[in-house]
Amino acid sequence: VQLQASGGGLVQAGGSLRLSCAAPRAITSVFNTYDMGWYRQAPGKQRELVATVTSDRRTNYADSVKGRFTISRDNSRKTVTLRMNNLESNDTGVYFCHAKRGLTENWGQGTEVTVSS
Repeated sequence: VQLQASGGGLVQAGGSLRLSCAAPRAITSVFNTYDMGWYRQAPGKQRELVATVTSDRRTNYADSVKGRFTISRDNSRKTVTLRMNNLESNDTGVYFCHAKRGLTENWGQGTEVTVSS
């Protein structure tokens, strides 16, 4: 049961990308009860939190992306979106979608973002 992430690519510094994540069929009926998030993993580094949006739409961001990234969810479409503006070379990495409810977690396969300086 995997989340489907898309929207990654190659972009110049200062540019924008929009990542999207679709919930698998197994959780679509209860998607609105899941806390959703985006994580990223840069080459040679550990996976880190980028942004989260809870089931009641509270958001949280890593300090490094505050003011540049926006996370949102569409419960009717069972998707979560990460809008990334003013991208920097440090934003390069594989971005993973994450869903959590209680002890249940789901991860997406990752979508690669490369920011050229």
